[in-house]
Parts: sequence; structure tokens; C-alpha cells
Amino acid sequence: MVRWLRSMAAPLAAAAAALGMATAAAANCFPVAHAPDALGQGLPVPIAFEPAALPADGEVRLTFLGHSSFLIETPGGVSAITDYNGTVRAEVPPDIVTMNNAHSTHYTDFVQPGVEHILRGWDPNGGMAVHDVTVGDLHVRNVPTNVREFGGTRYNGNSIFVFEIADLCIAHLGHLHHTLTDVHLGELGYIDVLLVPADGSYTMAQELMAEVVRQIGPTLVIPMHYFSPQTLARFIQLIQDSYQPLYSDTATVTLSSLKLPYHKILVLPGS
Repeated sequence: MVRWLRSMAAPLAAAAAALGMATAAAANCFPVAHAPDALGQGLPVPIAFEPAALPADGEVRLTFLGHSSFLIETPGGVSAITDYNGTVRAEVPPDIVTMNNAHSTHYTDFVQPGVEHILRGWDPNGGMAVHDVTVGDLHVRNVPTNVREFGGTRYNGNSIFVFEIADLCIAHLGHLHHTLTDVHLGELGYIDVLLVPADGSYTMAQELMAEVVRQIGPTLVIPMHYFSPQTLARFIQLIQDSYQPLYSDTATVTLSSLKLPYHKILVLPGS
């Protein structure tokens, strides 16, 4: 029943918006129009994304901090860090941090002062973590998944966190250990940007992670959590029939729903 209610949240929000009952969430994770792909097909294209100041017209700033941590900044000045581990930090404490505890490099019990919301992807009491948080123009929710451990499976031990901002839906897969069910996909909704662990070992085989990308079908894929250029290259090869690679010169990019590169895998510096 809880899963069903969670899966109905996005459709209900969309219906409310259609009736004029707008909510604080900036996106509902349903398809949005994208500009045509002006970059064409072919070989990897090195490009530079300039981290300019964010205007108030719907651009989201995304910075790869390393490993599986990203800093997400909204047009309204709200910020979040994914897989916050206490070591990789932003200059200013974010409003929200998300964590998963499959490995110690993905969480911490010592969060810097000033963080308002600490969202753990697991329930320390052994249940299922449920998060539905709105701060300004940022809405964050989670989709629980399972974790592979010695001796068996820890159910609901990981969370995919979904960040809804300015008509963009960004999903961070966390420390995902399995492909997704129809229930997971229904809870996720439409995803524009997918942050994907590409290591092929600590999470799961790259072939299975490539299957997850196909299951979700995002517009843009951004790899993370890989430990060598060779590992990254192999993952790109597995999905480049659908996602052509782009390489950024900077770890910070600005994204918007109307300018999102269509069916690209965007590689940011740092791993």
C-alpha cells in the first residue's frame, strides 16, 4: 500500500496542477519538451560549459564534486549535495544532503553545521526510508531499492533520490545493486537527467547498469563512481548506441529543460 501511494504522488500532483491547485514542487517528472539536438551524431565532442551566474529563468547548476557526490543549485538559491560523506564539501553548507550507506564513502554521521535536511536513503531502524521534502524551488523524494550484502540482501537499504527543479527531474541512483521493477519505474516517473554509477563492481555489472539506463530512458546520462578511464570507456561503449558521448572541460554545468542535450552521455571531470 505504501508503495502504491508513493507511485500515485506524481499523477496526483499533475492533476492538481491541471485544476489550478499549484504545489510548491517545480516539476512532476513527466515528459517535457526539449530543443532539437543541434550537435548531431558521431564521435565524442569536447565541449566547454561555462559556470555562469544562474538567471531566474529555469537553469540548474550541477557540479561534480567527485566519487558520487554532486552539488545541485537551483535558480532560487537552494542547494543539495548527493551521497554526502563529510569529506567532499561545498564552500557553503547546502540546504539538503542525501546519503546511502552501502559504503562509508557515501554517507557520514557527522554533517557540517548549517544543513537543514539530512536525508538518509535507508531507515536506521530497519524499515523503509520515506522522504518528501520541499525547500524553496527544490522538491526531493526517494525511491527505495535493495542492497547486496554478505549473507544476503538488505531490503530498502539504498535510495534513488529524485530532485525536481525548474521543469527538470534529476535522479541519482545512489549505490544501486539491481535492475528495476515496474514499481520502481512507476515511482520514478519521467527522468530528464540520470546520475549513474559506472564502476561495474561495487554496485553491479556494467551490462546491468546499462539495462537500468534503458529501463529509465532519460534524456541525459551523467556517469559517476568509476575508478579508471578504461572503466568509463567500457560503460560508454555499452550505451553509445543510444547515448552519444560529450566531454565537459569543467566539473560545473548549467542545465535547463529547453536546452538539455538529447540522448547524450555527459562526462564531467573527476571520478
